[in-house]
Amino acid sequence: MSFNRSELTDPENQGASGVNRRAFFGLALASSAALALAACSSETTTTTTSGGSASGDSNSGGTRTIQDVDDEKVEVPANPKKVIVLSEPTLDGLLALGVTPIGSVSGRGQSGVPNYLADRAKDVQIIGTVAQVNYEQIGNLDPDLILVDSTGVDKRSEAFETLKKIAPVVYCGYAGGDWRINFRNVANAMNMVDKGEEVIKAYEASAAALKDQLAPKYGDKTFSIVRWAGNGPALILKELPAGQVLNDLGLKRPEAQDRNGQGHSEPVSLENLATIDADYMFLGTLGGASQKNPNAQGTAGLQGAEEALNKAKETSGFTNLKAVKDDHVILVDGSKWTSTGGPLLLEGIIEDVKKALPL
Repeated sequence: MSFNRSELTDPENQGASGVNRRAFFGLALASSAALALAACSSETTTTTTSGGSASGDSNSGGTRTIQDVDDEKVEVPANPKKVIVLSEPTLDGLLALGVTPIGSVSGRGQSGVPNYLADRAKDVQIIGTVAQVNYEQIGNLDPDLILVDSTGVDKRSEAFETLKKIAPVVYCGYAGGDWRINFRNVANAMNMVDKGEEVIKAYEASAAALKDQLAPKYGDKTFSIVRWAGNGPALILKELPAGQVLNDLGLKRPEAQDRNGQGHSEPVSLENLATIDADYMFLGTLGGASQKNPNAQGTAGLQGAEEALNKAKETSGFTNLKAVKDDHVILVDGSKWTSTGGPLLLEGIIEDVKKALPL
């Protein structure tokens, strides 16, 4: 049985505290399959030390009491073994820890997991999209832990209450904030805090090294990130994951984009097309998916980006943009650059920048 959820946040959103919390529309509930509840975690626990492994027996390992992103206490398995994730950031975070979930929602605008995670998550069962999940299917998988955030579930919704009847639910973050908050909550829920910190340090080291290399040649240039959605552009601003990476790399945004948004891509009217311009433009798509049409499915990879660019060139004024005239439009995988995720997404963007910008 499937139930529609409203799009509380655009799934480009990154989890973090204190940012957008938007509600579902059209939610129906079901599922008589019921177990106990628990919820998500933050960086601290009340009963155990950090740095555990997900390979233990959750039944013999007992439980831990942790705090979720809102500092609410939740009881979770000490060593979860059957984890379901209902957002791109929690999927990315779990895989970054070396743990494969038993079920996940599909990537935004895609029929399976996000393109950039396909090799790591090829055996993960898809249990719906960010806008529509199958609660009966979730119950049948009999998870011992569910990881969510506001890019997939509104904590104040009936959907969240339904999930809590199936298994402990960990609410890991809110859209538009520092990706580390969401990821640290995932790591804490899995009793793998030490491993999580290693992953964060590795990303920060990679970003710092590349920043030093880019500065001499690109320090005075500007960079735009554009998602071509449907028949028009949307900006990926500084609070979203790709924007955070550019900031970590010391790559400047043009004046119109030198700001945080609302935790989701920001549509741009064709009358204001000039605001997407820069010295360089990273352009991707999510198969036509947009805030108004989150279920649109197409190609989110480089082929989709090329198709999006061709469509953009048919738009009045696009070919007059500086980045276009200078042949500085860089096609990127929209599942990485124009959606949301965790450390694997960020590392992937770093690798893309290395390839795109010759030193």
